[in-house]
Amino acid sequence: MNGYSEGVVAQKSGDRSAYFGAIEKKHGQPMRYWHGVMAELVDEKYAEQIAFLKENHGFSQAHANALVMYSRGSKTSKRFNNLTDYLAPHDAVTKKTVRAIFKAITGANPKMKLVIAWNQPMLKLDDKYIFGVMAGKNHILIAPWSPSVIAKFAPKLKGFEVNKKTIRIPSDWKVDAKLLQAMVKECLAQSD
Repeated sequence: MNGYSEGVVAQKSGDRSAYFGAIEKKHGQPMRYWHGVMAELVDEKYAEQIAFLKENHGFSQAHANALVMYSRGSKTSKRFNNLTDYLAPHDAVTKKTVRAIFKAITGANPKMKLVIAWNQPMLKLDDKYIFGVMAGKNHILIAPWSPSVIAKFAPKLKGFEVNKKTIRIPSDWKVDAKLLQAMVKECLAQSD
C-alpha cells in the first residue's frame, strides 16, 4: 500500500495505526522509535507534540495527529457507528427531535442514506452530502450542505439563529417537515 492508500484506509476505518506503515516509510524509522519519541514528549500538550513532530521530523498534520492521539490512548478517530450511538449521551427530547428531522427528510427522499461523517449524522445521496445534524446540550444545529440554501430560506427561519452554514433550533423544536423537505429539495437541485 502506498502512503495515500493507507491514509484513505485510516480515514475510512478511523484506525490511527493504519497510518503507521506510511509513517515508517516516509520517515525511515520503525514505529518503536516513534513511540519512544512520544514517550519523551508525554508531559507536553497536544499542540506542542504536534509542532515538535512537524518542525523536527517533517511530519504532515495527519501523520502527527495519528501518532500523537495514538500515544495519548485514542486508538481510533471513529466515535460513533450509527445514529443510536451518536444520540446515546443526549436526553429523550433531543433524541426524539433529531430522529423526527431525519424521518421527515428520508420519508420524502427514501434513496438518501444516513451515515456518520466527521462524527456527526449526515444524509447522503450517492456520493454527495446533503444534510447534517449536530446535537448540542441545549440546542440542535441543522445544516443543509449549501450556504445559498440557508440564505434562500432565511425569511422562513425567523426566530432561529441562522449562521452561514447552520441553523440553530431548540432541542424541543416541533419539526416542520415541509420546511425541511423544501430545503433538501433545493440542496438536491443545486447539487445536480
